[in-house]
Amino acid sequence: MSDHRFKVGQSVNYTSGPTSQRGASGVYRITQLLPSEGTERLYRIKRAAEPHERVAKETELERGT
Repeated sequence: MSDHRFKVGQSVNYTSGPTSQRGASGVYRITQLLPSEGTERLYRIKRAAEPHERVAKETELERGT
């Protein structure tokens, strides 16, 4: 899983896709690197204000501030 662009603990900006819940975009922290799905790298992410985690594609993430 070393091909992942982001690391566990890193802050990222998540941009939710058209099928995602409205208002889900924002700053998240990477909690786990997941196996790739085809050519898409996956991550488990969490926002401090939410009790649950999400799975995000690498293309939906940008380096946080």
